[in-house]
Amino acid sequence: MSKTNKKELSAVQTSDLLHILKLRFEQNINRHKTLEWNKVQERLTAKPEKLWVLDEMEISGGEPDVVEYDEATGEYIFYDCSAESPKGRRSICYDLEGLESRKEHQPENNAVDMAAAMGIELLTEEQYRYLQQLGKFDTKTSSWIVTPSAIRKLGGALFGDRRYDHVFVYHNGAQSYYAARAFRGSLRV
Repeated sequence: MSKTNKKELSAVQTSDLLHILKLRFEQNINRHKTLEWNKVQERLTAKPEKLWVLDEMEISGGEPDVVEYDEATGEYIFYDCSAESPKGRRSICYDLEGLESRKEHQPENNAVDMAAAMGIELLTEEQYRYLQQLGKFDTKTSSWIVTPSAIRKLGGALFGDRRYDHVFVYHNGAQSYYAARAFRGSLRV
């Protein structure tokens, strides 16, 4: 999908994306039982820069969907809801420091920088576990999640997945990367 501007969608792209998001919203009503699509769409159309971010999530395979509403701020919260980790974000280290520490076979990118470039936040462990209550995600893949600074300072990074019908959070070196590991993000609109 070609963008007309760095951070703005054309009218056709906006219409196409809203159609995809509406279908996903309707097909997965269990993720947002008390919310109404017309109110979500109203908020989205008022914030075109957020539509660009959601399109980035969509293009990279994240299948963003509304999972929460923050009454205090009036914001709708989208998470990547693809069944497996987003295909367009796999085979990456956790962060730039991890990437640069690899002497051989460096991946092309890292989760922290990719998320920042897209305009999203990596899911925290709490958010990841919440997502897993809404369905079964990462049954064959895994996703990097926000790593506490004390762990990161020692060279580690956290990721989560679902195996044996249980959600696990594990650790790896931040320089590690695997073909089946990406990251999931969130966006407040």
